[in-house]
Amino acid sequence: MYIPKINLFKDRDEIVAFMKQFSFGTIITSRDNLPIGTHLPFLVSIKEDKILLTSHFAKSNEQWKDIEKNKILIILSEPHAYISPRNYDQVLNVPTWNYISVHAYGEGKIITETDKVFKILESTIDNYEIDYEQQWNNLPEEYKLEMSKGIVAFEVVVTDLQAKKKLSQNKTVSEQNNIINSLSKSSNCNEQLIADYMRINLMTKK
Repeated sequence: MYIPKINLFKDRDEIVAFMKQFSFGTIITSRDNLPIGTHLPFLVSIKEDKILLTSHFAKSNEQWKDIEKNKILIILSEPHAYISPRNYDQVLNVPTWNYISVHAYGEGKIITETDKVFKILESTIDNYEIDYEQQWNNLPEEYKLEMSKGIVAFEVVVTDLQAKKKLSQNKTVSEQNNIINSLSKSSNCNEQLIADYMRINLMTKK
């Protein structure tokens, strides 16, 4: 990913926290020089100081067959917002887009053991809707086992983590505050989130 020095997102703990918050991403593999992508929710964890990304494909999605063959790219990119030149002090300016994005490259491994597959499913429930856990626990074991046969679980050990914050860092403090005020008034949650990130970014510079 192209990352100018001013936009480099370096704090690993902060990056991992971002990945956990915005965990619906795109996994990209390659087959016969053709990129293939699938949109999936990911569980983000640290094990032995390594970042792990865990998820599962529908078994009918044959991208799972490429998981162990080549390096994998997973992109987590949200929120984002259009930035109007009306926020700038000078007329001689153009629109742009602010965003935060993480590119995680890594090595993949298919998980076949039934108990580990169930643990991934249960961890996914805990992460996204813990209230569903009781209903899940009351489902017949035969039903859950049959459902698990329709997926392919996997994990990716991240070997290269690239992260970018494009938050108008190249603009004056006055212009950044103009953008924050403008986005904060928006009804769009993405724009509100970018305003929050810009505000935090400005505060950490003081």
